[in-house]
Amino acid sequence: MLTDVEWAAILISLRVAGTAVGWILIPGVAIAWLMARRSFPGKALVDGLLHLPLVLPPVVVGYLLLIALGRQGAIGQWLDQTLSIQLPFTWQGAAIAAGIMAFPLLVRSVRLSLESVDRGLEAAARTLGAGRWRVFMTITLPLILPGLLTGTVLAFARALSEFGATITFAANIPGETRTLPLALYTLIQTPGAEEAAARLCVLAVLIAMAALIGSEWLARRARRRLRGRDD
Repeated sequence: MLTDVEWAAILISLRVAGTAVGWILIPGVAIAWLMARRSFPGKALVDGLLHLPLVLPPVVVGYLLLIALGRQGAIGQWLDQTLSIQLPFTWQGAAIAAGIMAFPLLVRSVRLSLESVDRGLEAAARTLGAGRWRVFMTITLPLILPGLLTGTVLAFARALSEFGATITFAANIPGETRTLPLALYTLIQTPGAEEAAARLCVLAVLIAMAALIGSEWLARRARRRLRGRDD
């Protein structure tokens, strides 16, 4: 049986990961569309910046967030003084850190799906009088749905497992920012907590596997629906 502390870590992880995916979903689709469909000066630089969280140490991302969103940072100071919003050392800050680390996975999945769409179908719909927004909602979005679902689930799994950026920006506060990875780290450092650490380790593996299996199942179902619609 899981203890109350362990349940709290799981619930915080789910809340943080869900919020992280929620705030990156629409910007992720928009930026993926921009990168797939538009050419502009500095596109290679923007592409590199988008993928930077994948190659930077997560602690560096957390430190940069502290500089930008901390109470003395340019953005953080304005949020604190104007809106009384403080993000460091809160679960909302943990969601921001997790979302930034997961953002490249979402953008890449959606972008690859957009690049594989037959643009002739979109052009035909516009020829018949459909506007850009209607074309996107009725043609493009259904076609990229498998990639969108895959990217969303992978982003959720990445946010769920985030450690370095979270502990740097949001700390390891019990009941507030102590997510599943942070709880596991804490138990590893605690003498006599090997059994609890093992339970959380197994649980983390099961959640990750469920996310991957769920991603593949949703993508296959979406592809079957598309094939059925084509037939």
